[in-house]
Amino acid sequence: MKEKSQNHSVPKVLIVDDEPANLQVLKQILQDEYELLFAKDGARAIELALQEEPDLILLDVMMPDLTGHEVCKTLKSKLVTKSIPIIFVTAMSEVEDEEIGFNLGAVDYITKPVSPPIVKARVRTHLSLVDINEVKATRLQIVQRLGMASEYKDNETGMHVIRMSHYSQVLALAFGYTAEAAEDILNAAPMHDVGKIGIPDNIIQKPGRLSPEEWEVMKKHPEIGAEIIGDHKSSILKLARTIALTHHEKFDGTGYPYCLKGEKIPLEGRIIAVADVFDALTTVRPYKKAWEIPDAIGFLRKESGTHFDPELTELFIKVMPEILEIRNKWPEEMTSLS
Repeated sequence: MKEKSQNHSVPKVLIVDDEPANLQVLKQILQDEYELLFAKDGARAIELALQEEPDLILLDVMMPDLTGHEVCKTLKSKLVTKSIPIIFVTAMSEVEDEEIGFNLGAVDYITKPVSPPIVKARVRTHLSLVDINEVKATRLQIVQRLGMASEYKDNETGMHVIRMSHYSQVLALAFGYTAEAAEDILNAAPMHDVGKIGIPDNIIQKPGRLSPEEWEVMKKHPEIGAEIIGDHKSSILKLARTIALTHHEKFDGTGYPYCLKGEKIPLEGRIIAVADVFDALTTVRPYKKAWEIPDAIGFLRKESGTHFDPELTELFIKVMPEILEIRNKWPEEMTSLS
């Protein structure tokens, strides 16, 4: 991927219109704040978008040869340009016209003749949303990779943290979480076992059964994880700390480190417990074969009410088609995040 701009503080905006006068108007409005690129036809717009990867595109609809709708459809089909926000700038203001554009993937409409304050406000708003989405994506990548560090030490693959975090998101949604709250689960779940970093290698990588003394050391990893994450104002890190600390608690009170019982276990810990164990059961490890899906489901049902929250267990089984889609999307042989 190319750098978006030589000056990272100045966003790059591509303006597309077959009328030079319209290009000039938009240039006068935006030139003081942004690096501008110009195209007078659809083919050139596609070429520039692929070459320059602008941060945002202002796109006329009614153009000869390729219409704005056709340009939008093409750009949304390309990996390099599909995430670039497109705002249609057009004299077409009927609801049906706007619906067509939104269905093609546009983020907004500006009607002609344009109002300079509206143009500036819309461009600024959608560029800020791009920044927010990039920060979220970067944060998730960092959290996933920190989670992967503990999994590699434990002879597991980095795909485990990705799968189980997506399982947890699906289960949270099924339970009734909002999309935003479920996304927080997705972001925090990869750090559930980060405390394993603090467990000695001779214990965590031991091929056989742990001695009682070794097991007591192993059971400290939730508290170590909570210490690694620390106390923060960030809602994601607070959530990650709770998950790290409570995902080994059991519904009947026989888990660790605090022997919490039933609903005294934070809901997030109960969600991660189901997702984490299911993925561990259905994945090959140096010390075991992968369980068949029906056998893993049978285990969840058997442990419902003892290890797992019964309501969450049944919900997880109910959304199994989505769980299996995630499992197929991130198989063990993959080595990269997405």
